[in-house]
Amino acid sequence: MKIRPLQKEDWPSVRHIYQEGIDTGFATFETEVPDWETWNAKFLPTCRLVLEHENKILGWAVLSAASKRYVYRGVAEVTIYRDLKHPRKGIGSALMAALIEVSEKENFWTLQSSIFPQNKPSLYLHEKFGFRVIGKRERIAQRNGKWNDTIIMERRSSIVT
Repeated sequence: MKIRPLQKEDWPSVRHIYQEGIDTGFATFETEVPDWETWNAKFLPTCRLVLEHENKILGWAVLSAASKRYVYRGVAEVTIYRDLKHPRKGIGSALMAALIEVSEKENFWTLQSSIFPQNKPSLYLHEKFGFRVIGKRERIAQRNGKWNDTIIMERRSSIVT
C-alpha cells in the first residue's frame, strides 16, 4: 500500500468511495456526491491524501478549515473514507497516521471530527490516534428527515507547546 497526494485525476475513485460512505447513512449528512469543483472548493488544497494498492485507490483523507478566521488557521476538520469492500486492512489507520504527519508539517495544531454515534469504526479510529471526545451535539441536523446526533472529537498536535 502506498499513500500519496490526492490529484484531480483521482476524482472518479474518490467519488465512488464517497458515494459508498453516503449510502451507509452514518458517514455524512450529505445525500449525494457533489461535482469535482464543489468538492475541491470545500477542502483545503493541502493535506489531501489517497491510499493506493495495486493501482487502485482504497481510501482518501482530506482536511477542511474549521473557520475562516485567522486565529483558527491551525484548526482543521478531518474527513477520511475507505472503500467498503476492503474492511479491516488498516486503510483508515494508515491514512490517519499520514494525515496527522502531513498536517503537523503544515502547522495544524488541532484536528477535529464530527462523527455519528453509530459510526463505531470511525470513533475507534479517532480514539486510537489520540482524539478525545469533547462533546455531543444532539439533534444537530436532519438527514433524510431523521434527526441525528454527532460526537465531537479533537486531537491536539505535539507541536503545541
